[in-house]
Amino acid sequence: MTQNDFSNTLTTAPLPLAPGDWELDPLHSAVNFTIRHLGIAKVRGRFADVQAALHVGEALADVRVTAEIALASVDTGNPDRDAHVRASDLLDVEKRPTMTFRSTRVSGAGEDWTMEGDLTIGEVTRPVTLAVEFGGVVDVPVDGSRHAGFEATGEIRRSDFGLGFAPGLLGDTVKIQLDMQFVEPRGA
Repeated sequence: MTQNDFSNTLTTAPLPLAPGDWELDPLHSAVNFTIRHLGIAKVRGRFADVQAALHVGEALADVRVTAEIALASVDTGNPDRDAHVRASDLLDVEKRPTMTFRSTRVSGAGEDWTMEGDLTIGEVTRPVTLAVEFGGVVDVPVDGSRHAGFEATGEIRRSDFGLGFAPGLLGDTVKIQLDMQFVEPRGA
């Protein structure tokens, strides 16, 4: 098999998910992050208001993921710190109310995948690559729906998005961890 044949297989292979528009299960999904404080400790947080969708086509090349996160929904477990993170010298949620992601390419097989896409914060869009672990698909006995689970990890640099407040106080690298469940379309 040539390299080109291998690449084509990765984008045209059958998928383990039924085609259609999968909806986010918000009760079983989370967008978490970690950032260094003073270079010696980690501060962890999450965004509570997340909208996401997974479109599955007939082949891997047809898979699309979109997400929109309300930046004002940041929660680090400390209300005073959260208010500061929302303020104009950090996220500036008045000017930058949302963060959006749109996938541009998905590749992989089995449990290990890679998703490339464009992340937009305010007026700045940068490419981001996420390592994705596919957890599988299961029938939920309570209502008969089918759920697919994913964990995605990656990192961004605050300075790439114009969020360079307090160098030395806050790290530039933000580690991202997404735990997502999507519900299969009815009748799929």
